[in-house]
Amino acid sequence: MESIYDCFKLNNDMKIPCVGFGTYKAAEGNNVEVLKTAIEVGYRYFDTASFYQTEDFLGQAIRESNLPREDFFLVSKMWKDEMGYQQTKDALEKSLKRLGTDYLDIYLIHWPRPSADCENWKELDLETWRAMEELQKEGKIRGLGLSNFLPHHIKNILENGTVKPVVNQLELHPGYMQQAAVQYCKEHGIQMQAWSPIGRRRILEDGLILELAGKYQVSPAQLCLRFLLQNDIIPLPKSSSMERMKQNMDLFHFEISEEDVSRLATMPQAGWSGEHPDPELAQKNVV
Repeated sequence: MESIYDCFKLNNDMKIPCVGFGTYKAAEGNNVEVLKTAIEVGYRYFDTASFYQTEDFLGQAIRESNLPREDFFLVSKMWKDEMGYQQTKDALEKSLKRLGTDYLDIYLIHWPRPSADCENWKELDLETWRAMEELQKEGKIRGLGLSNFLPHHIKNILENGTVKPVVNQLELHPGYMQQAAVQYCKEHGIQMQAWSPIGRRRILEDGLILELAGKYQVSPAQLCLRFLLQNDIIPLPKSSSMERMKQNMDLFHFEISEEDVSRLATMPQAGWSGEHPDPELAQKNVV
């Protein structure tokens, strides 16, 4: 990889850029201008969701860029209350309208379970997936994917669906690499993507992160993003600052050594958001 425009190849032969721009809380209060800035500095892969409430702003930013739709790689997700067969079809139509496009490059199920007490989540996921498969046949979605799915959630889709997920998004960063889930996806040809790729504030102030950032003469954020790329994981950084946007693109002039990759991969848990795909587990673990 030599730039953010270089691509990974997905299991359906689609190509996906190796770095995306996350839009969750990326521009609270000034959404359009920040997204227009992201396009100006060079981002073309944008990750959004109905829950983020940024689809309208992203659509406007793309229109005002005067660039063709085909220049962009757009990914969105349906929220927990939009799951189900007909609900999914309705949710996609709303997302397409907000974005001002007639297709998505990838559409994701945002979370595998809508709530901790949802006992029929497997059936709900499959109803949702069936609708997505039909929407793909209609040309409204190029690829189907998952977000926050762990191996036992993914297994349900793999065993009962007819289309394999092309991607899965998880919270991934040094200090929280979810090795079992990442390995499972790699074994099944599912491309991993990282939300919250630089973790929380504690990560950027961690002693090891600061040491290695100094060694490679990069920012702590750049170190985290490069670490993910070297693990074949697509990072989805977000920023409202043009300087940091550019910095988050500048990941290809250095390479982390094998020894330092190992140190980052085995550092103590840090920076976890407290969110978990099985909600009752998060409730037990968050104090």
